[in-house]
Amino acid sequence: MAHTLLLITKSPHGRQGKEALTTATTLLDNGERVSVFFYGDGAYTANRLAWQSADVPDVARLWVALAKRYHLDLPVCVSTALARGISDADNASRHGLDGENILPPFRLVGLSELALHIDDDTQLVQF
Repeated sequence: MAHTLLLITKSPHGRQGKEALTTATTLLDNGERVSVFFYGDGAYTANRLAWQSADVPDVARLWVALAKRYHLDLPVCVSTALARGISDADNASRHGLDGENILPPFRLVGLSELALHIDDDTQLVQF
């Protein structure tokens, strides 16, 4: 069965970061099979300490709500997340960092997990 993989490489605060969320919502609402992968500046989406004023959509929390509604996995490339100051408890301990700040249910994974989502019938859309 064909599916769409959204490769999110842009900050959640920019236009493309928000378009990724809108696209995922539309596809899932239409019953399509979707997976996502956060890479590069897209990793900023997983920062639980990022604050938004009330008049700005909180893209990270909207991803969390979407993930809960559709049981959507939210994998984030571990190396790009760590390079941007985003860590889970395991990596914080392993690398001697002061603490974790990843927003559940986002999870840090190796880049190889991206390859596992790609097959012959995958439509890859990069934001």
